[in-house]
Amino acid sequence: MQREYDQMVFEVMESGLHTTVQDLGRYGYQQYGISPAGAMDDVSYQLGNILLGNPRNAASLEITMVGPTLKALKDTIISITGANLSPSLDGKTVDMWRNILVEKGQTLRFGKPVAGARAYLAVIGGIHVPEVMGSKSTYVKGNFGGMNGRPLAERDIVEASNVPTDYKSMTRKKLSKDAQPSFLGKIRVVQGPQWDHFTEGAIHDFLNSPFTITNQSDRMGYRLQGNMGIALRDQGRKEMITDPVAKGSIQVPKNGSPIILMSDRQTTGGYPKIANVISAELYKVAQRLPGEQIVFEKVSVVEAQRQWRNREKLFRQLELGVALR
Repeated sequence: MQREYDQMVFEVMESGLHTTVQDLGRYGYQQYGISPAGAMDDVSYQLGNILLGNPRNAASLEITMVGPTLKALKDTIISITGANLSPSLDGKTVDMWRNILVEKGQTLRFGKPVAGARAYLAVIGGIHVPEVMGSKSTYVKGNFGGMNGRPLAERDIVEASNVPTDYKSMTRKKLSKDAQPSFLGKIRVVQGPQWDHFTEGAIHDFLNSPFTITNQSDRMGYRLQGNMGIALRDQGRKEMITDPVAKGSIQVPKNGSPIILMSDRQTTGGYPKIANVISAELYKVAQRLPGEQIVFEKVSVVEAQRQWRNREKLFRQLELGVALR
């Protein structure tokens, strides 16, 4: 199918480390072994779309640590949220957490990572790629979704869909500092389905000792190492039957080093799950880098649900605010 020129927004001049098209993921296929994929930091991702007046699930670029270089093929409006990867437009620093007018011929670059691991570049109208099983998210391990199932590559063309005619009026929209998410602090968890497989000492270690994110961490999962060789010990039970896993599930293999399952996780697992990161705080995990530490704090399911409702309330208030301005 021939492209329409007015959909062509950016040409990729340099690909960066790992930039993929993501939305909120594909669901309803895990029984077939299909990972949901989707944005790792779904808070920053959704806020970027809200700023632009896009649907919250509009496809955006997820940029990991080292960003791409993009040349604008037409005037458009973008927002950059999440990690601060020193974005600039024609060599001039641009602010994050606000809408930015990009004019045809300008070049968007990313520089030194300042804070966080993943930035999100949303384009007004949303990025246009074919849907696969109801989602535009890239699942690299499965080789489908996004840009032909792979990260962005040099000379790729990024397209947008449903660009409004009055888009330039959106340039004054920005997110106040109070509404910007913090990536700091403890990571709150609820107890997992195999909580009772672990000794009191192991649970004490889990909740009171810092864990370091290892280099063996990616979109599938974050592998953690306890300081001073802390191991999480089970009660000597036999191998458990493989069962479903969720985003944020914290598995504990025999070596005692936990694994937090993330967006590209497998659909089932045979390791006991000591806890699950609450959905409202998975974004904090997604923004941590190898070498950084994580400390867990246990909360009730009721508190986890309260945090989720608070987050949704904020999103809806911001959506209304953008629509009324």
